[in-house]
Amino acid sequence: MHQISNWFMMPGGSTVSFSGVDTCLSSLKTCQTYISTGMDIVTNVALDLVESHNDMEEINKMETVMLEYAAVSREVNHYIEAVQDTVNQIKRDKPQTLPDLKDVVHEKFTALESTNSDLDLHRNEKIIHFKEQLEQMKAQFGLQSDAEENEVLEQVDEDIAVTQSQLFFICPITQEEMKKPVKNKNCGHIYEEEAILGMIQHKQQRKKKACCPKIGCNNREVKRSDLVPHEVLKRAIGSQSKQSRSTQ
Repeated sequence: MHQISNWFMMPGGSTVSFSGVDTCLSSLKTCQTYISTGMDIVTNVALDLVESHNDMEEINKMETVMLEYAAVSREVNHYIEAVQDTVNQIKRDKPQTLPDLKDVVHEKFTALESTNSDLDLHRNEKIIHFKEQLEQMKAQFGLQSDAEENEVLEQVDEDIAVTQSQLFFICPITQEEMKKPVKNKNCGHIYEEEAILGMIQHKQQRKKKACCPKIGCNNREVKRSDLVPHEVLKRAIGSQSKQSRSTQ
């Protein structure tokens, strides 16, 4: 099949254009961006509820909303995968007669959806991050059962208590107090968002990999996709700053 821009030559000389498919996929990927933003907003609302000592039932409802978002995200991903697989199949098999693409996509989409399980939703990266941040926030404000508190105590100590002792939330790059801390999912170290992104960009321009700037860390490649906002720490820094100003 000879490709001419978005037009493809079929056996027998007929042509088919996938430009409409590209537009559809672009819209679906934009939708995924909106879903991701929505999940970030729900995470912040949940942390606000914990900080305000709201009823646990209201806080738990936020997890239900997050799972609903994750389900929609999974559905969109499956549809994108089904469309892309259909296009690749047409290009690869070069059928004499073009099949009904809608039917083929639907068949592939249905097959993907049939493998769904609740476990998939709990493996969603945003869900995992949401739970980690929420449990840390609960521990910080004393809204956990003893069992939950014991489960996350090590993580809280590592991400907050230890960081507090490290010269008042100092970024290892700027050596200044962080305002928008982000956590590296791989090594667990925390940096000022603007500083680490600037370092990554600078290294990329020189075609090099950015190493974790934390002294003693063996992480030899830090990528933008490795970084997640650390809302709990950000709030702790803000709280400490307010206390410092009030005592001056």
